[in-house]
Amino acid sequence: MKTLDLSSRILTSLALAWTAAAAHAEPLLSSWFTEISSKYARIYTSDANKLQGTSVTTWTNGTQDQSLPAYCGVQSVSYSTDWVYIKTSGLAGHVMGPWQNGSFPNLPKNQNVTYRFPRSPGAVPTTKTLTGLGAIGYFVDGVAMFDSRDGFVWTGTTEAGNGTYYWNRDAYVNEGATFDEGKAHQENSGTHHYHANPIALRYLLGDHVDFNAATKVYSESTAPVTKHSPILGWVRDGYPVYGPYGYASALDAGSAVTRMRSGYALRDGSSVANIDDVRVTGRTLPAWALRIYGAQTQTGPTNFTTYPLGRYMEDKAFRGDIAGQSMGAAGTYDLDEYNGRYCVTPEFPGGTYAYFVAIDAAGAPTFPYNIGRAYYGSPTGAATTLAGTETTYVSAGPNTSEQPQVTAVDSASGNVTLVWNSTEGGTYKVEAVSDLTGTWATLNAAYPAAAGAVETTLVENGAATAGSKRFYRLNRTALATYDGGGGTGGGSTAVAPGGSAARGATVTVTITITAPPTLPPFQNNQGQTLLPSSVVLGGSISGSSISRPAQATVLATFAIPANATPGRQNIIITFPPPPNGGTAASYSVTFTIN
Repeated sequence: MKTLDLSSRILTSLALAWTAAAAHAEPLLSSWFTEISSKYARIYTSDANKLQGTSVTTWTNGTQDQSLPAYCGVQSVSYSTDWVYIKTSGLAGHVMGPWQNGSFPNLPKNQNVTYRFPRSPGAVPTTKTLTGLGAIGYFVDGVAMFDSRDGFVWTGTTEAGNGTYYWNRDAYVNEGATFDEGKAHQENSGTHHYHANPIALRYLLGDHVDFNAATKVYSESTAPVTKHSPILGWVRDGYPVYGPYGYASALDAGSAVTRMRSGYALRDGSSVANIDDVRVTGRTLPAWALRIYGAQTQTGPTNFTTYPLGRYMEDKAFRGDIAGQSMGAAGTYDLDEYNGRYCVTPEFPGGTYAYFVAIDAAGAPTFPYNIGRAYYGSPTGAATTLAGTETTYVSAGPNTSEQPQVTAVDSASGNVTLVWNSTEGGTYKVEAVSDLTGTWATLNAAYPAAAGAVETTLVENGAATAGSKRFYRLNRTALATYDGGGGTGGGSTAVAPGGSAARGATVTVTITITAPPTLPPFQNNQGQTLLPSSVVLGGSISGSSISRPAQATVLATFAIPANATPGRQNIIITFPPPPNGGTAASYSVTFTIN
């Protein structure tokens, strides 16, 4: 069998770099699921297409127009002293849809949102804040978390949307038919979101969920539960949301892992001893609602045919308000009225307050699903914009801060198979040399990334011979046009460092710059973006249409002359000196003219 000298089988264009942010690997930073962020978001448009596995990366219904591919989920994570920020497209990494076999009027759309979370939740308030409509947090795949309501309320005489009343329709009960297999849908702005049990995300994270590849259906596993659920998301008060499974004894990580039982029961007179039956006693507000709404006397509808039991959140009672009910392993429920508890978890061995996804014994979502009607902590997080002074923890998707990393080499057959992390829509230059003092030979100047995958494979036939050495390197050289935000073209045709373009071409280059020297602030005191004074390729080709979408990212367009000198060149990015004096900061990255 032919072998390859494993001591020096591969070199990548740049080694994996550890940044100072690695020292801050707290769960709020490290739990975001960016492994899928280099894939295009996809949807199934019909049940037939779902069964056939036929998905699309662009779509429109005349309102939600995704005319360019957009990347999945979280695209960057950054932090300051007090906050952690994510930037996300809001689109799931699993294939989304279909919704009601394509008849549902809304489709998902790239939201390009930046959302912040407090690094320290602070003191727990005595007076709680009600959850609002729209995103109350984000799941780790970058998809928005909505609360348990669908936005419709009982006004006293009828149902209406977006009113301030006290009988709120339960979204899972009333809108569940519009959810896809991942338990998600979108409203008319195209914001894809989960109200309940994000089961497809749980499958991606390995949280006790099975997937039928033939029917494309997710289901709760029937196997014994063996491990604590992972963090699924973060609420805007800074507390995590876990999957359904936690330690039986809240403060004992050595206790058995079990399903966290919801603290709520339907007010049907039979679910729990001593619970009322609102069909007999009338729809008066339960005790938990009176605590957070104040002294209200509004009653719900009495027609249980038109407005059936369970239609409203307030049709459920909190078990802690019922005689004979108690919380904890020896009691009848595990989660408080906010749908959480103080406990130890794998990520918080010293303890934390945490929400848990609520499912019943059969695996179906159960009220209050993700969190209750009010936040446990202070909801200081919200959608926002970056100040430009934050530290980047990770850049993902098309703006990944790492060069392609080779993840596997298989040479047993004599054919060398290279497998590397890739960005969908990208092309890669692969080179090889048998001696590092020799000339690198181009194996493929523009090898396309695998569609729908986060890894790309290239086979070099007959490259491995007994006792031989062979080195490889690769660079991403171009990136197809994509939706960089809210439906606008955000793509570029090349990247730097490491990218390339042909002589005679006009190319827009996405440039990643790194310190030292320290990067200039992203914005000045007036909120204006601080742009480079010049971006020059090869000493003489000046860039135009210069922009700076992030602190460490610059875009510039170059018209490369047909007679330009070929070969590896430098792009020099120069910023003006600070207004209070000092020297201009310059940075250099590599770029190849072919």
